[in-house]
Amino acid sequence: MGTPQFIQTPAGERLVVLSEQDYATLLEQAEDHHDIQAADAVRARVDAGEETFPSRVVEALLEGTAPVRVFREYRGLRAGELAERAGISQGYLSEIEASKKTGSLGVLKRIADALDVELSDLT
Repeated sequence: MGTPQFIQTPAGERLVVLSEQDYATLLEQAEDHHDIQAADAVRARVDAGEETFPSRVVEALLEGTAPVRVFREYRGLRAGELAERAGISQGYLSEIEASKKTGSLGVLKRIADALDVELSDLT
């Protein structure tokens, strides 16, 4: 980096004049610092036990696949197993996964518990 120039405005404000290249370098360093802080925050959450999901799970959710189905398949459960764990019929679970029924809050909470995910992950 070159040597910056300092100037003072008539109002007494001090300004720093940098070359465009030096300015671009400082912006890049600031962005890198922000990215490192964000990555450190994510790593701390993961180290504290927060679960992460592979991209195939995220992509399925973004494509509109029913969250209950996405997380059931991710957990490696058959529909009957999940229905039993959640205390509902397999038919009712099938309707929820096919978006024919939304499921009551209580049912969705039981499904979330059975899948070990947050209720908000299913809604």
